[in-house]
Parts: sequence; structure tokens; C-alpha cells
Amino acid sequence: KGYLWKKAVGFLDDLGYTFDNDLSESRQLSTIDSTGRIQLMKVRPWDVPVYVEEGAADMGVVGKDVLFEQQSDVLELLDLKFGDCRLVIAGPEDFNDRYLSHNIRVATKYEYSTVQYFQKKSIRCIPIKLYGAMELAPMTGVADIICDLSATGQTLKENGLVEYDDVFYSTARLVANRVSMMTKYDDVSKLYEGFSRCLGL
Repeated sequence: KGYLWKKAVGFLDDLGYTFDNDLSESRQLSTIDSTGRIQLMKVRPWDVPVYVEEGAADMGVVGKDVLFEQQSDVLELLDLKFGDCRLVIAGPEDFNDRYLSHNIRVATKYEYSTVQYFQKKSIRCIPIKLYGAMELAPMTGVADIICDLSATGQTLKENGLVEYDDVFYSTARLVANRVSMMTKYDDVSKLYEGFSRCLGL
């Protein structure tokens, strides 16, 4: 869904694939291309690795942030160079010098990534799982700081927070199911090569 959906479908359009139904504005969640060879499914970004790993989809487009967070067992074929964002550690400006302290409470949807970041710095953190409005957590005392995605940093600034550090940089990736890579090698390779051409590779 969202931005990744529009860009991925744009790549398929450029490759000459046309579909029976434009899913962008529809409640329908899947459609078939005019040749009957490709079924396109629209799912939430966090569900893409599950569909691919379980073999319900042969290939998918998903952010690197989701792949790392879920530690998904899929083949990462290509960096698609869109959907740029950063996972950042942020909080109140006056807390900047103290955020690397034991038992720091971190509001985040990215629990695995957050714990990994602090473990590398030999710090024990307490992740607090939230699914939105992270910026409210330090303000309300729910957490000391946050770990969340940021594209421009504007939302952080508007809520009185500053970035302390980057955890990682993320872009969209083309991924494939491991079994499909063997059993449908020609089809997977065709799409991989097509997406590569779209990127000028």
C-alpha cells in the first residue's frame, strides 16, 4: 500500500504489464494482468515478507526496515532506490547527553532494531511497543526517547524532539521466496531483470 505501491506498480507499467483492475482506489486486494501470467496483490508493508516467506507470493516489494525488523527468511534481490527513510533515535534536546544510559525507556514499533542498536553500544534498553504517535511518548512520560522512521525530520522538530543518531538507512527492496527462486526461476528472473532495467542497471 501507499508510496511503495505506487512506485512498484509504476515499474510494472513501464515493463508493459497491464491489469484488469486498478487496485489503487479499490477495496479489491488482488488482480490479474492481461496475459494471465501475473497476479498482483496489495497488502500492508509489514505483511509483505510474511506472504513471500510463506509462499503465498513469489515476489514482493518491501522496505529494508521491515526486512531487518522481522528478520525475514526471503531472498533480497534488488535495492529499488525509492522509499528512502532513516530509522533514528530521537528525544528531547536536553536529554541528548544522557540517552546512552542503562534502562533507558524507548518507545518504538521497531523493537528488534532498537534492542540491537543499544546492545551494540553495551546498553540495556527497555523497549515500549507503540504503533503510532511516537513523538508523544517523551512528552507524556511513557518513554524517555523514541526510535522511529524519519524522512525529513520535520515531525520530530514540530514536536520538540531532536535526532540523536541514525540506526540505519532504508529503501524499498525486491524480494523473492526461496523455493520460487528455484521452481519459477525464469519468471522471477524476468521480473528481476525488468526492474533492473527500470533502474538503469
